Amino acid sequence: MHSVSAGFNQTQQFPSPRHARLVLSDGSVYEGRSIGVPGTTFGELMFNTGVTGYQEVLTDPSYNGQLVMLTTPEVGNYGVNLQDYQSSAIHLNGFVVTRLSPYTSSWRAEISLQEFLVKNGIVGIEGVDTRALTLKIRDEGEMMAAITTTTLGIDELVAQIHAAPKLAEQDLVGQVCCKQPYTLIGRPMAKAIADGAVVQHFCLVDFGVKRSIIDYLLEHTHQLTVLPGNRTTYNDIVAMKPDGVMLSNGPGDPSILAPQIELARQLVQNRVPTVGICLGHQLLGLASGATMKKMPFGHHGGNHPVQDVETGQIFITSQNHGYAADLESLPDQLKVTHVNLNDGSVE
Repeated sequence: MHSVSAGFNQTQQFPSPRHARLVLSDGSVYEGRSIGVPGTTFGELMFNTGVTGYQEVLTDPSYNGQLVMLTTPEVGNYGVNLQDYQSSAIHLNGFVVTRLSPYTSSWRAEISLQEFLVKNGIVGIEGVDTRALTLKIRDEGEMMAAITTTTLGIDELVAQIHAAPKLAEQDLVGQVCCKQPYTLIGRPMAKAIADGAVVQHFCLVDFGVKRSIIDYLLEHTHQLTVLPGNRTTYNDIVAMKPDGVMLSNGPGDPSILAPQIELARQLVQNRVPTVGICLGHQLLGLASGATMKKMPFGHHGGNHPVQDVETGQIFITSQNHGYAADLESLPDQLKVTHVNLNDGSVE
């Protein structure tokens, strides 16, 4: 561990290059070098177009169950620090990059990216043509894949890929949400008490929430109670008499989360002020009668243009979701307020 004042500047000493392969479910093979730890890992391969923010991507619980490929040519040069964690650990299944920088140079860095991957037991690969892979996923859609440092034959690896659990077959929320409820005091609380104002209390249902979302809420509310997304019921929430509820981001297919859809349905039906983001947004759509469709390659990156339908104003947004509401399935009581300008999908 290095102090912030001293900074962190080193040339990373990698072990002797270990051969690694990225194998797709269609039998395509991409040769490269191992990063992180040796082994074999499976998951749905997707790409993220962000130029920076690899630490935030690695620690975002929404990537649970996936192999994440970064399209930026080189990553790792500014290392890893405690301040930018979005959760307490890495949740993705595997990591794919063009080049992992051998240098770590930043006054904020505490460990190198390679050390961070090893510490969290992540199997990864560098040296593959991520441009070609990105085009393949764009044209053919996200697909199951494996990263391996073993000498297993391609036919055997492809068979294992097809046998590996898909996103829609796993309780990914239960793996990443908090285990027990907890309450946090927001930054406006002291002033509210001093002014004798009414204290506002919000509930956040955690399906795999990012720390930045919690930090944002704490800037704007007095008291925030975070609840486990895999077992919180409507009665649990109304017993707290909150002023509002947020359904958080999270991993996986929203359509298989029957208890969570029912929770959202009861919140909407009983007119509890509720907002959803990412998975939470999808659950609210399902609860209101819409259907969700899996997107060919999702929205994963920091430069997605979104338009306000009413005003025409355009926002450049950071996004990470692989499912969206089917526009044709929306019931009459739902109004589309924002659309993605890249593909016209409902945001």
